[in-house]
Amino acid sequence: MKQLHRKDLFGWSLFNEERNLDFHSVLWVRPEGNVLIDPLPLSAHDRRHLQALGGAKLIVITNFDHIRASWLIARENGAKLYGPAGDRDLISFPCDVWLEGNEDIVPGLTVFRMTGSKTPGELALLLENDTLITGDLIRSHVGGELCLLPDAKLQDKRQAIASVKRLAALPGIKTVLPGDGWPLFNNGGVALQRLAAALDG
Repeated sequence: MKQLHRKDLFGWSLFNEERNLDFHSVLWVRPEGNVLIDPLPLSAHDRRHLQALGGAKLIVITNFDHIRASWLIARENGAKLYGPAGDRDLISFPCDVWLEGNEDIVPGLTVFRMTGSKTPGELALLLENDTLITGDLIRSHVGGELCLLPDAKLQDKRQAIASVKRLAALPGIKTVLPGDGWPLFNNGGVALQRLAAALDG
């Protein structure tokens, strides 16, 4: 795993040839137990690294299409699974906690429901008020810029835009880590506001 912009954040990626971009997973290392977000399959190296960092206490799935290796890694680590309540009927395994949105998973990690996206329960996560971790709706196909999931995959574009604008109005966001595409370690909040403004047109 690679260290991200903070000493307690790590990530690993998988290049998707069909979409010509990277898929990402995030690990938050914390004394009370580590949090994995949308975990992709782990290489042997990354599995050893995860164990060296303390394993995983809980795993958060942002949407049905980001189940990835969550179930397997949860079993390997004895981790609790947190899934989006709106996608409950789509996920074939039980989660320990179903997240509705607008709640804290653990202190410092707040979940927001992204209505209008391609699955009914998609979530975005705000880590300690300055790092936004997104699932599918907000992505980055070009370095330094954010974009919206294509219209054809949205359930309701009006609601999707409202979801983006709600996040863009949050103060203090510096970093945006999309599940798909380029991470924006600096000026992520500015890019998010730019995306929200462009959606007005």
